[in-house]
Order: sequence, then structure tokens, then C-alpha cells
Amino acid sequence: MAISLGEYNISLDSRDDEANVNFVSHAHSDHTAGLKKNKKALASTVTKDLVESRSSMSVELIDEPDCVQLLNAGHMLGSRQLFVQNDLYGYSLLYSGDYQMDEPVLAEKIETKHADVLIIDSTYPYPDVKFDDKKEVVDAIQFYARTKMEKGHVLFGAYAVGRSQELVKILNDAGITPAVDEKVARTNEVYKKHGIKLDYVPLDFEHPETSSVAIVEQSRLKTMRESIRARSVKQVFTAMASGWSKIFRFETDVQFNLSDHADFHQALEYINACDPKIVFTFGSNAKLFARHLSARGFDSRPLVNTSDVNALLLNTSSNL
Repeated sequence: MAISLGEYNISLDSRDDEANVNFVSHAHSDHTAGLKKNKKALASTVTKDLVESRSSMSVELIDEPDCVQLLNAGHMLGSRQLFVQNDLYGYSLLYSGDYQMDEPVLAEKIETKHADVLIIDSTYPYPDVKFDDKKEVVDAIQFYARTKMEKGHVLFGAYAVGRSQELVKILNDAGITPAVDEKVARTNEVYKKHGIKLDYVPLDFEHPETSSVAIVEQSRLKTMRESIRARSVKQVFTAMASGWSKIFRFETDVQFNLSDHADFHQALEYINACDPKIVFTFGSNAKLFARHLSARGFDSRPLVNTSDVNALLLNTSSNL
């Protein structure tokens, strides 16, 4: 999925063989595939540092073209949206990537801007899914950690990039210094480089039972739980922090609805703030999301064949 802007053919959070520049909205791995082909990128310096800290990919930031503006997305530290005002299309365009309207735990708060055409992420297209109040979720995480650590070991599973740093901050605010695995620690150091204070200690994998509260990459949660159980007579309490806890049940004692995405209701708030004439939805839930938006009066269309995005955008001006 790419758009053409004069000398630049810019991929949008994806690999496109025709692109000579990548827009990388943030550092999560499902948005960095284009960098495997071409290291030139439109992105924040935080995103560059995060990508390079966790992979072999290098990132060469280019200056923003005059017609382009990067706006805060609120998703995670360094996340951005791509705003384009260009005579080639004859209208303004905003590409969202992942975003949230709530006050982020650590990220820069989202910026909204009027755009004639909006290309929007479709992660949560379900009108019946509404995330809990973030302050209440944070309070619940802190209460759980404080009470359970008195009885045993508390083990949180989360994405190593973004979510884990939020958990460290939440626990720090409750007076807790968690142990973290090496992937989380590596990302923490990038956050600290960019002015985010995080207090943590390395998780001792030889003796994980020495930690009262620990954070590990979610794929390692089960293994670490069994490792601690084999070495300690105390209970091990497990928790997952994810927006998907509103939809799925994880194999943990408790799960917290801590999300860095927009739910459907936040998406409506975002769309109304941007006031587009046309909304293009993308992602695996694009058709469902477009259908729900259309039912609410928006001119919404799913991007099914993302290889034809540029041609579609060039033909859109006649509909505005």
C-alpha cells in the first residue's frame, strides 16, 4: 500500500515493491516490513531508535516533503499519522496507522486535523466493544499488584514494545519497581533515552523466584510461570494487559483491558474530529468496519486491493 508524491512513492506501514520511501507510523513489527527492502523512512526519531534497538534493520530518516506533516497518533511513544496536502490529488489526505483518542500512559497525545480523505485502521470494528475507563484500569492493575505481591509472585505478560513500558510506569506510580526480561529492558532504555523515567531491574532467569513483580514478553508468560512455580513455594499470580481482553480469554488469572488502540466509539470521535468527506478502511476488518461506519452515515469504503491505493486516490477527487 503506497501513495505517490512527486519524486516519492511512499509505502504506508507495509512493504511495497514500487516504494522508495517508507512511512513507518510506529515501531511495532507489523508496521515495519517495508524497512526490509528500503531503509529510507518518514518516521519519528523515537521510532527509528526503537526499530534499530530490536532488529537488524537500519533506518535512514528523510526530511518531510513540503506537502507532508507528521502528527502524533497517541498509540505509543513516537507514533505518528501521515497528513498530506498535495496538488497531485487535489485534496487533503490523512493516514492514521494505529491510534487512540484516550489519554495515553506514555505516548504523546493524539493530534487531529481536518482532511478530505481519511485512511483509517480497522483493528476494533465492533460497536459492542467499548474499552474501560483508562484510569480505572490503571487503578485496578496497581491494586492487583500491591495485594498479590504480599502473597506471592506477580507475573505480567505484555508486548515487549509499548505495552510493557506502560506497565512499568503504572507500577512505578504505585511504588513498585518490577523486574523485566531482556527484550523489555532493551526497549525501556530507548524510552529513557527520550526522556521517559522508568525504574526497573533485570529479571534473573536463573532465579526468577527472587522477583515479587515481573514483566515478560507475553509469549514467555507460561514458561516463566512454570519456572517460578518449580523454584518457589509461594503462589504465582499471572496477568495479561491487552485490549483484546474485551474479546478473548487469556490463560491467566486475570486480564486487564489496557489498550493503546481506539475502540469503535473512539474511532467515531476521531472521524468526527477529522471531518472527512470519504473514509477508507484498511486491515483484516476493513469490510466490517466500513459497513458499521456506513450505517452511521459516513461515506465509508474498504480498501480491499491495497496495491491499487494510489490509482484509487487519484480517481477520488471526482467524488469530492
